[in-house]
Amino acid sequence: MAKRGDKRVTNNIVMLYILNITQLALPLVTLPYLTRVLSVSGYGIVSYVKSLIIYATLIIEFGYLLSGTREVVNAKSDKQKLGLIMGRITEAKLLLSLVAFIALLGMIAVVPLLHRYPMFTILSFGTPFLSIFLFDYLFRGLERMEIITYRFLIMKSISTVLTFILIHGDQQLLLIPLLDVFGSLVAIIWVWHEIRNMGIHIKFDHLLNVWNSLKISFTYFISNVASTAFGALNTLFVGIYLSAADVAYWGLIMTMIGAVQSLYTPISDGIYPHMIATKSLRLLGRIVLLFTPLLALGGIIAYFGAHLIMLIIGGSKYLIAAQYLQECVPLLIISFYALIFGWPALGAIDKVRETTITTLVAAALQVVGLFLLIMSHHFTLPLLILVRTLTEAVMASMRMGYLWRFRKLFVK
Repeated sequence: MAKRGDKRVTNNIVMLYILNITQLALPLVTLPYLTRVLSVSGYGIVSYVKSLIIYATLIIEFGYLLSGTREVVNAKSDKQKLGLIMGRITEAKLLLSLVAFIALLGMIAVVPLLHRYPMFTILSFGTPFLSIFLFDYLFRGLERMEIITYRFLIMKSISTVLTFILIHGDQQLLLIPLLDVFGSLVAIIWVWHEIRNMGIHIKFDHLLNVWNSLKISFTYFISNVASTAFGALNTLFVGIYLSAADVAYWGLIMTMIGAVQSLYTPISDGIYPHMIATKSLRLLGRIVLLFTPLLALGGIIAYFGAHLIMLIIGGSKYLIAAQYLQECVPLLIISFYALIFGWPALGAIDKVRETTITTLVAAALQVVGLFLLIMSHHFTLPLLILVRTLTEAVMASMRMGYLWRFRKLFVK
């Protein structure tokens, strides 16, 4: 049984690595193309809106990728229960999407950059809304990661190919979110076909149960919202206080940082369901020992190859951002440990409160850091990177402390 469980975990991680390498590769294929065919301000609005849409995604997701996965694991393949879980979460997400859309309209009204591109911003909302019907939490809980991988390949391959065919300049800006929406619709059709083949039928639940579900998932949501202080909130203030060129530089760097960090998530997502079931400290230790040397090697390559990387990805007009990539190397290393010691470790032993506390503390420090930079008129990209790195280090350290404190709850 142990070998079978290890094989399942390995398969999950492999499939998620295929997913995340694709998530890394496809944007990096289109990124050099977009930075060249769009103006700097045009690419700036694309990266800015994508960062802002993270907030809408978080509201709609509401922590269900974690709490929903846990529910599916505990349902133990009972198709009746799985249908009710899907119905309950779908109802909740539809209500949350309304809240997110209203909030987005408010942002368009008050943020000048969004006010100049309202239709682009609204169309970009289509992708997080359609994610309601992709049911990733179901396939993660059932440890059917290959379905998530295949649907992403379908969705992003379509939008990537069409980007090269249809996007030739700022005049096609509105097509960028529309291509993502089209890819999502095709993926939804395929996912629903897979769900029918599994014999699962969605069943809507009473609103009281939907409300209770929202209350349970709220803790996960708070943790996820707080963690956006490391990314989307920074980009929001960059768009308010710095130039359009700085927005473009920051957007490009954060896209690259996110691409690297996306290589960490298959490990986290792959072991999470298995850690819930086994609480294996040995598995966690193996993961850390295996990836620490790889992180060090990657950091060296990123630091000394920063100029070449920026030349390949962004072209000569983005070479100035190479120094920002070098300054992000400590962040790339620290964030791996912050991720692994979070939900896959503390979450697996039901320390949801403690995991959330670490994120809230780090997020609060991030907000304080942003406030101090703004008030002292030192809001620059290098100092912003420093603040984010320090707060991520605080979160990783707190999570390591909790792991030591609750180490006896793991099975060695």
